[in-house]
Amino acid sequence: MTIEKRGDAHLITHAMAKDTLSKIRDEETEQVGFRKGLVKLGRICGYEIIDGAMDTEYVSIDTPLTETTGERVKGLDDVVIINVLRAATPFVEGLLKAFPRAKQGVISAGRDEEAGMNDDGEFPITIDYVKLPEITEEDTVIVADPMLATGSTMCAVLDEVLNEQPNPENFFVLSAVSAPDGLLHVHDQFPEADLLTVSIDDHLNDDGFIVPGLGDAGDRAFRTT
Repeated sequence: MTIEKRGDAHLITHAMAKDTLSKIRDEETEQVGFRKGLVKLGRICGYEIIDGAMDTEYVSIDTPLTETTGERVKGLDDVVIINVLRAATPFVEGLLKAFPRAKQGVISAGRDEEAGMNDDGEFPITIDYVKLPEITEEDTVIVADPMLATGSTMCAVLDEVLNEQPNPENFFVLSAVSAPDGLLHVHDQFPEADLLTVSIDDHLNDDGFIVPGLGDAGDRAFRTT
């Protein structure tokens, strides 16, 4: 298993995850390559969640030659993936390759860049749209956003996800790159969530962007400014 405990978070250390992240960090990687990279990274992370957090069961199989025993992953029908619009869309596309039968939810959330960070390192967050499936205690829930910077957006999203919903058996916040401040903020507010990321980056700059980061994931994936 290539998931390592790092303080309040867990780091996905799969070699192809690190290779893919390095490619999409590169400013020379254009829109199509960046978007495909996020899809690939989501798929790898999905398989790592399966390997690291989901149980298997033995089943009887009739092959063309004889009867044998195999293993199947349990709970693949009990997965909920929450897409934090818009940057997470290609990331979630990759997750769905690992969890093709997952229920899906979407939350449109964004921070007010013009207002800037307050003294606590947080941004005002606007929630524009929420559509979530029912969540049960048996579900594995994955809230996906490729970048976890200050944690302001993610905390607002998690408030929506857990509002009047039971705590699921497995509850993950998944990002490609994270800032230490954001991980600490989310962990303090939602200790029940397991924080998964491919990279814990160095710091946030004065504008609240992750350094070294990968730029604005939404703009790079959708070719907007």
